[in-house]
Amino acid sequence: MVVVRVVVFLLGAAVAVAVLMSAIRTVVLPRAQRVKLSRAVFLSVRSVFDLRLKLARTYEDRDRALALYAPLCLILLPAAWMAITVGAFTAMFWALGMGSWHRAFAASGSSVTTLGFEAPVDVATDILAVVEAAIGLGLIALMISYLPSIYSSFQRRELAVNLLEVRAGTPPSAETLIIRHHRIGLHDRSDVLFRDWEAWFADVEETHTSHPALVFFRSPLAGRSWITAAGATLDAAALMSSTIEGTNTPEAQLCLRAGFLALRKIADFYGIPHDPHPSPDDPISIDRREWEETVDRLVTEGVAVKADRDQAWRDFAGWRVNYDQVLLSLAALVVAPYAPWSSDRSARLHVARFGRIRPLRGN
Repeated sequence: MVVVRVVVFLLGAAVAVAVLMSAIRTVVLPRAQRVKLSRAVFLSVRSVFDLRLKLARTYEDRDRALALYAPLCLILLPAAWMAITVGAFTAMFWALGMGSWHRAFAASGSSVTTLGFEAPVDVATDILAVVEAAIGLGLIALMISYLPSIYSSFQRRELAVNLLEVRAGTPPSAETLIIRHHRIGLHDRSDVLFRDWEAWFADVEETHTSHPALVFFRSPLAGRSWITAAGATLDAAALMSSTIEGTNTPEAQLCLRAGFLALRKIADFYGIPHDPHPSPDDPISIDRREWEETVDRLVTEGVAVKADRDQAWRDFAGWRVNYDQVLLSLAALVVAPYAPWSSDRSARLHVARFGRIRPLRGN
């Protein structure tokens, strides 16, 4: 019986340490790490939300439902930490001779909540109660400190998304952005926009991998999304670097590189497959006809385009191939609203599990 109690105590201690390390990796560690417990919570809740989405008749219904997804997971995550901690310490209290499992559970719950309704029986259980109380308070403190960081990053992200609506419309499109810049005389001064979005992509890469719940935080308005805004900006930079006369600026190209690197890092975190070294000749989701139609509309608006359209198309496709696959996959992952050249074709993808994306049948 002594051996059994020793084994149970060690197992409980191992589980308690694992939960504590999971919380530290999730909240404190300033780098991207895939934490199994956090992943399990998000996947379990997503399975429930997927059932709810099947009943939604419109995108607005889906958006309202999914708006609760990430916040609910953030509330359930510390609840999972606490529940597992109570279970682990219940095993340890029982192993130290607290009597029945019921009494051990009461001692564990009393300690983690610091209510003190079940007193320890000796020095060993006194020490265990103090340790559990410290862990419980620490987990709550970690989550309290975690939330302000999450919402601060969310506000920075959404400020740029909101400002882009002024230039690129809703839903955002590269075509609208270029035309508006041309109409108001900013056509040759887009370098400021791309410099700002280069910094935005760097910030999103860091925050959305360190705090992966941010990927699923939805914009306040149903028609906005961080991923469609990113797609519109990257497409505008690609068009200006390949197709529009006199706009091949270093800022646009740096924005493109910052953008596709950021999206790839986020995709890597979720295990979304992509080619890290695509060839400029690899196929993309936009065909030559769509690109030609966009270029024709730009010409109609008075935007000067390069005379050699064959070379311009090759250059555009060569830029787009760097982010085409990850852009569509992330748009499918977050169930993004309609936007041309991004979520409008991500509907052909179905995200069954985080990081497992497969084509839908019949598409």
